[in-house]
Formats: sequence, C-alpha cells, structure tokens
Amino acid sequence: MTTLNEISSALQQGRVPKVKEFVQKALDEGIPAGEILEQGLLSGMNIIGEKFKNNEVFVPEVLIAARAMSKGTDILRPYLVAAGVEEKGTVVIGTVKGDLHDIGKNLVRMMMEGKGLKVIDLGVDVPVENFLNAARENDAQIIACSALLTTTMGEMRNIVEAVEASEMKDKVKVMIGGAPITQAYCDQIGADCYTPDAATAADAALALCTG
Repeated sequence: MTTLNEISSALQQGRVPKVKEFVQKALDEGIPAGEILEQGLLSGMNIIGEKFKNNEVFVPEVLIAARAMSKGTDILRPYLVAAGVEEKGTVVIGTVKGDLHDIGKNLVRMMMEGKGLKVIDLGVDVPVENFLNAARENDAQIIACSALLTTTMGEMRNIVEAVEASEMKDKVKVMIGGAPITQAYCDQIGADCYTPDAATAADAALALCTG
C-alpha cells in the first residue's frame, strides 16, 4: 500500500495519530505537499463524502474523518505555502441572523474543506453586513448561508439583495441550505445555488469556484 493510500485509509477511519504519522512519512519520502493533499487527504475525504451521500456512513463518521483531515492539513500547511499551492477558492459560511443552529453548517464547512476550498466560518446568528464584509475582506467567490428555522429564512433574501446592491454583484455567488429550504425558495429569492445536503453543497461550491 502506498503512503498516499495509507493516508486516505487512515483518514476514512478517523485515526488522527496514523494520519499525522503517514503525512509526515510522505513528506519524508519527498512526495510534494500538493500531491499529499490531493491524493491522500482529499481523496479520503471524497470517499467519505460519497458514502455520506449514499447513507453508508453518518454524521459521526464524517466528523471524525474531518478532524483527521484537519490535523493532517495542519502538518502540510507550511509546505503548501512554501510550494505556492493555491486554495481552489474561498467560501464565507455562516448561519443567518436569529438562528443558532450549526451542525449542518459545520458539516458543510468540513465537506468544503475536504474539497480543498478555504472556508471562513462566521458562526451562528450572523447579520447580513458580516457576510458581505467577510466576503470583501477575503476576496471570496461564495457566501454560503444556512437556516434551520422558517422564521429566519427571510434573512437569506436580505443577503441576496445586499449582494445585488453591492460592488460584489457579479463576483460573489450566494448558496443557501438548511432543513426548510427548497429549490423553489432559492429561485424565488434569486439565490445562485441550493443543495439538499452537505456533500452536494461541497461539490457545487467547488464547481462555482473553479467553473
């Protein structure tokens, strides 16, 4: 088994010490950091994402795999910077104002990071202007907003309208998601993208950033 396969396999099992050990081993073997990220960590996370989509694994497995990925990436980060490996895009994510739910948002963030995207997580109860300011400051391609309550869904319309009215109108796409959200609602408020689950959201975000 190659070291990259060992990384992928250990990550899928959520074995943090093994992931760190194999990432270091790959670096010692002279494998470029970008390759370790793509063919080791990200390929493992992609398999978990697919299994999650197909109901073969569930939230706890995704969380432990994502934690393993994050620890592996921590080791790689200085090497990636030195090698000038660019992130594939930047997403600003948060739960809208008035809403304190974050499990879905956290899952989406991990899946997006698992696609090699940089994710700025603003947390919960995020006002419209914070989404816009963060997108501006980080030169983001996407604002991703989550809502779990029908009472807070309206905030998403406010975000879409604020982007439309700003200088970021054609630069930033707005993605929405959460239990009460539908494609029909997305169309109604003029958001750019709706996805029903975290794994699909990550695929869509990658496509928007690289498309």
